[in-house]
Amino acid sequence: MDARFCDDRGDAGFSWIVDESLSRTSHALVADGGVWLVDPVDWSPAVERAESSGRPAGVLQLLDRHGRDCVTLAGRLGVPHLVVPDAVPESPFELTVVKRSKRWAESALWWPDERTLVVAEAVGTNEFFPIGDDPLGVHALLKLSPPRMLSVFEPEHLLVGHGEGLHAPVAAAALQQALARSRLSALRWLVRLPLRMRRARRAEQR
Repeated sequence: MDARFCDDRGDAGFSWIVDESLSRTSHALVADGGVWLVDPVDWSPAVERAESSGRPAGVLQLLDRHGRDCVTLAGRLGVPHLVVPDAVPESPFELTVVKRSKRWAESALWWPDERTLVVAEAVGTNEFFPIGDDPLGVHALLKLSPPRMLSVFEPEHLLVGHGEGLHAPVAAAALQQALARSRLSALRWLVRLPLRMRRARRAEQR
């Protein structure tokens, strides 16, 4: 598996991303001596770095279908596996409901002390989310009903489940722009989808 580190946030943690069309991104959040893994893919360099950063505290799965390697890593590390939680006990994190339905359950994580927002799927930065030159976009299935509950946040660090994160000074503005433009630009996004898919296939073949 080809993966690399990204979004290094110093003592607060780091992220890693799989080099593929889906751009699956995982996060390690380090707080109060504990390390929480968010929607993790099992990549040895990242897991080893997480273990060296503090005491493993839990594996957080923010989207119901983001199983990835959550169960495996929680078992290996001997920590709880919380699926789409409403709260994370004994942590500095706050959870916000993004969507609850039979086909989509998602929570977003807000870390006030670090002004860090983690969103698994509702917004993203990889090839299939943004429109035009925008750095961030709403998921295709939510473009007509964007997750406006996220508009209350003004993050300095915006971490996503697909693509690299965004950081101050652009993170907060990019989030507000993506939510505001989502419905008006849905058709434009759909027209450009075949081109995006061709680019993704070419990238996979390199």
